[in-house]
Amino acid sequence: MQIYADNAATTRMSRTAIDAMIPYMEENYGNPSSLYTIGQRAKEALEQARADVAAVINADPREILFTSGGSEADNQALITAATLGKKQGKTHIISTAFEHHAILHTLEKLEKEGFDVTLLPVHENGIVDVQELEAALREDTCLVTIMTANNEIGTIQPIREIGAVCRAHGVLFHTDAVQAVGHLPIDVKADNIDMLSASAHKFHGPKGVGFLYARKGIRLTNLIEGGAQERGKRAGTENVPGIMAMAAALKEAAANMEKNAAHLTALRDRLIAGLSDIPHSALNGDAQRRLPGNVNFCFEGIEGESLLLLLDDKGISASSGSACTSGSLDPSHVLLAIGRVHDVAHGSLRLSLGEDATEEEVDYMIRSVGEVVGYLRSFSPVWRDLVAGKTPFIL
Repeated sequence: MQIYADNAATTRMSRTAIDAMIPYMEENYGNPSSLYTIGQRAKEALEQARADVAAVINADPREILFTSGGSEADNQALITAATLGKKQGKTHIISTAFEHHAILHTLEKLEKEGFDVTLLPVHENGIVDVQELEAALREDTCLVTIMTANNEIGTIQPIREIGAVCRAHGVLFHTDAVQAVGHLPIDVKADNIDMLSASAHKFHGPKGVGFLYARKGIRLTNLIEGGAQERGKRAGTENVPGIMAMAAALKEAAANMEKNAAHLTALRDRLIAGLSDIPHSALNGDAQRRLPGNVNFCFEGIEGESLLLLLDDKGISASSGSACTSGSLDPSHVLLAIGRVHDVAHGSLRLSLGEDATEEEVDYMIRSVGEVVGYLRSFSPVWRDLVAGKTPFIL
């Protein structure tokens, strides 16, 4: 059995997205900045896609800026807020300790430029406390940036409440919604969101295309100079085929969101229940306030990298919270942020389900993970010491 269970990393393009993309590579391939007919057809399509994307999050089409993905959108949002804040003498930014590195690395860059950054704790349940956020606000706070749903443990943040606090204090609020758009209902007006980042390949669109929502009145700081595209805020000829595919994928995801969420939540809970039966294991993050298809566990006494490789042998594509698969020996900063100790955080597994997942696949994953964990523990000196009582169990 072959099972793809890493949809938080990327999703397979939908047939709808592919079909929307092809005409803008074969027939309507004109440059949307050109005045002749084939270029204007591309321009009209581009603006229709902008309107379609805006409608899903209840935005005005003029508030949508097409980007190369979530990381670019995150960078532009943070640099914009910092630039605007600095002009007003405000150089304090609030975020969390478990943001995506597109946020954290940009914040590190801004710190070197004189900004003061507060990283809120997210506690064991992986959820920001709104009262702690409000208490952290200062007179010189120019931005709060908190992700809608975490990319590793899937916990969903109280975005509407956070946005309301920021609006009441006159502070810009940005959310990295890369994992949430297309999977959770988002209303930028009701949620008091000033800027939002999204990426197409997380909801069955193509890689290399995304968007930034910026509320009307926010003057964006350019990251790319050169031309008048995207109202002069992002130079470079627009990726019309990719944008058309993204808009089609997002419309489809929004239309099926309720049905998909119900299906995935049932499978997620079945998977959580099955993996919880493995001794000395623990679910990472709140059991209910999490993305419908996200399951993230730690297993004591094993290494996540070995777990991934052996699951791959069984036909299961998954990921680990540990950064060791990226050439680093450090465990996931997300798991450390929720209080997992290094030894436990190294033995983590993320399974993120797609809409076509089945109960049969979930049951196979439960059996396979149990078998692999047992096998790895059978020759682990760490596990041997734990069983012998030389070191205490943590989970």
